[in-house]
Amino acid sequence: MNLRERKKLETWRTIRSVALGLFDEQGYEATVIEQIAAAANVSRATFFNYFASKEAVVFDQDPEDRHTWQTLMHGRPADEPLWDALTVILTEFIESLRDRMALQRHLKAESPALARSGQNFGEQFFTALRQWVVSRAPHTDEPAATLQLNLALAAATTAYDTWPDDESFDGFMRRLALCLRQARPAVATR
Repeated sequence: MNLRERKKLETWRTIRSVALGLFDEQGYEATVIEQIAAAANVSRATFFNYFASKEAVVFDQDPEDRHTWQTLMHGRPADEPLWDALTVILTEFIESLRDRMALQRHLKAESPALARSGQNFGEQFFTALRQWVVSRAPHTDEPAATLQLNLALAAATTAYDTWPDDESFDGFMRRLALCLRQARPAVATR
């Protein structure tokens, strides 16, 4: 990464960090883009160079995450059963959200506008994961592979949707592991 790219990444991270701090401190609805830009020491136009909207600050993944996902996905052994690979990939991806996931969840609960948002954290990751699953499956097995992916995502969604407000992130991770184990019997073995 050259100096210009590093500075752009630093600016992106600064804007997001400042914005999440303001959202946590004063609420998503009460925070305006001008406040975020001023606190991050950038212009409003610069804010929009990095984020399409205020909600994008909450949901967009760090630009370096794509490389991490690709390494994680393509590092799985070719002969590993798809379900096992999906379990590892989803667990590691969600673990990478440890610092942000609870805040994102809290913000969605507090903000009707954010709750109505069609975005979800991890949206970019899930798109990449779908592409990886399709590329890994032989053409004739694509429906079976997609079904396994959908079951794994349903297990992750169930863990998230049933995560009590008073449970820690570690508790959530145990819930995720349980949901993935319970979904496994639905996957036909070959």
